[in-house]
Amino acid sequence: MEDRVSVSIKDGVADVRLVRADKMNALDFAMFDALTATCDRLKTEKGLRAVVLSGEGRAFCAGLDTSRFETMKEGKGSGRLGSLVPRTRGVVNDPQYAVWGWRELPVPVIAAVHGVALGGGFQLMLGADMRFIAPDTKLSILEIKWGLVPDMAGTPILAQLVRDDILRDLTFTGRIFSGKEARDYGLATRVCDDPYKEAMTAAREIAGKSPSAIRAAKRLLNNLGSDPGKALLAESYEQQALMGTPNQTEAVRANIEKRAPNFID
Repeated sequence: MEDRVSVSIKDGVADVRLVRADKMNALDFAMFDALTATCDRLKTEKGLRAVVLSGEGRAFCAGLDTSRFETMKEGKGSGRLGSLVPRTRGVVNDPQYAVWGWRELPVPVIAAVHGVALGGGFQLMLGADMRFIAPDTKLSILEIKWGLVPDMAGTPILAQLVRDDILRDLTFTGRIFSGKEARDYGLATRVCDDPYKEAMTAAREIAGKSPSAIRAAKRLLNNLGSDPGKALLAESYEQQALMGTPNQTEAVRANIEKRAPNFID
C-alpha cells in the first residue's frame, strides 16, 4: 500500500497522498487496492476530523494505467476484476469503491488537485466533498477516448454538480478543460494557486469544529438526493441527537467565553 498511497494523521487531519509520482499517479490494480484499503482504514480511525486527498509529483492522477487496456484488447474484460456488475461493496463494486468510499467516510474529504485529473483520476476527485483545484489543471471525462464510459461512481455525483447539457458535452467529447472552467461548471469548490496548502488550512479549520456536528452534517448532505420527506425527517433526527450533548454545549460555551473549544470524539 505504501508504494501507492501514503497516510499521515496529525491533529485529527489525515494527509492522504497518491505516491506513484513516476506514473503521474495512474490507477493500476495496486493503486485501486491501496485506495480501497485507505478508505477502510479511515472509516474506523479514532479521532479523525477531516481528510485531504492529493497527488505527489506533477499530477493529482492521470487516470487509468494504459497497461490495463491491453487486457481489454485481449478479450479479458476488466482483467483481474472480472465482471463489474456484482455489487461487492454495498451499492458499488470494487473499483467504484475507490471513489465512493470517500463519500462514505464519516468526515469531510477535500481533494487538492493540480497538474492533471483525467478519466479515473477525474472521478477520484469527485469522491471528495470539496475540490480545491489549481487554475491551470487539465481535467477531462476522458473515457470516451478509449471507447468507454465513466464507471467509477462519477456519474451520480456529476449529475448533482453539473448542468445536464454541460455534462453531456464533457462526456461525449472527452475534451480537456482547465481548473478555471471547472469552477464555471460547478466542479471546483475553490480555484487556488496552492490547492494543497489551502486544503490543509480548510481541513484544520474543520477539525476545530464539533466532530459530532460535522459528522451529522455529512450524513445529512449525503442524503440530499433522497426522498425529500426522508431528508426532512433525517434533519430532525440528527438535530435532536445533537442538542444538549457535551460537544454541542462546549461549542456554545467556547463561543461565549471566546476561547478554543475542547471537543471529545
